[in-house]
Amino acid sequence: MSIVLGRGQCGAHITLLFTIDDSSEDPAYQGSRGAGICLKDGVEVIAKGEDGSGEMIVRFKNEGYDSSIYQDVLLELVEEIPEIGDFDWELDIIMSLPTSQGFGMSASGAVASSMAILRAIGIPHEECMRRSFLVAHIVERKRSSGLGDTTALSSGGVERRIAAGSPYSGSLLDNGPGVSQGWSLEIPILISWKEKTGRHTSSYIDSEDWRRKICLAGERAMERIAKGEWNKHRWSELIEESLKFSSDSGLEKDASRSDIIESVKKAIDISGFSDSLSAMLCMLGESVVIVPKNPDFEEDWIYKISEELLGYGLSSFSSRVGELR
Repeated sequence: MSIVLGRGQCGAHITLLFTIDDSSEDPAYQGSRGAGICLKDGVEVIAKGEDGSGEMIVRFKNEGYDSSIYQDVLLELVEEIPEIGDFDWELDIIMSLPTSQGFGMSASGAVASSMAILRAIGIPHEECMRRSFLVAHIVERKRSSGLGDTTALSSGGVERRIAAGSPYSGSLLDNGPGVSQGWSLEIPILISWKEKTGRHTSSYIDSEDWRRKICLAGERAMERIAKGEWNKHRWSELIEESLKFSSDSGLEKDASRSDIIESVKKAIDISGFSDSLSAMLCMLGESVVIVPKNPDFEEDWIYKISEELLGYGLSSFSSRVGELR
């Protein structure tokens, strides 16, 4: 009996501002333009395959999550590489962050599981990477669970997406149509969220009213942020545009986002870091990302803020900006 093993890992992604570009009937050409932050931590997947008929068992290390996206990933992979269906698969999954809170965990999981399965059957590195991002993007679009997370993750770091769509496409896995540019520094990041599950992304991108408000605010932001060289000197501009997008789109006043952003701002103020830190909404969860206003700011602030957030009933997780791919 043949047994194959593979591992995949992909960091989470936080969208700070975005547009909705899904008019094409081809999922590879759907997506968004925008900007955000890729994290070091996300999803790790170990795949084990044995001779079989394409069945799959999914196990989560920490708690139960919806496994249907991993089933969809397998179906998409079998469509492209039929021999994958000659194995029964077991996936062991470690998730660093909750789902449905604006951390791009569905995209991260789809990329990581694709990589694990493709590596298990011996697909070369470059093809493995490109196909994993293409498969993840297609699965995300078919499920309406994300727009630009996979394209953002394909560049890594602090990213801007200047063209919508999958980062790779076609039988030769060519670049584009989606285009993402990134830069990276070891910037500390603190994420905070409410324990209850946030609203599904589709409830926004499939709503005509929300689409109109999001696209108007996103297009205005991208008119400004898409120009010029993309590097660490744009960090303060990204923060400014993120805060403006949250306000102009109306998203900061939706659900309980206004409550969490006010609580986080109070925690920052009480901790004495109001001049050094900024809090931005994670799109589209009920969550906030806290970052230093200066990307080179190194003072130890994570623990103090985390402790203060507990008093507001908020969970938190510390990470750093992910590396470039």
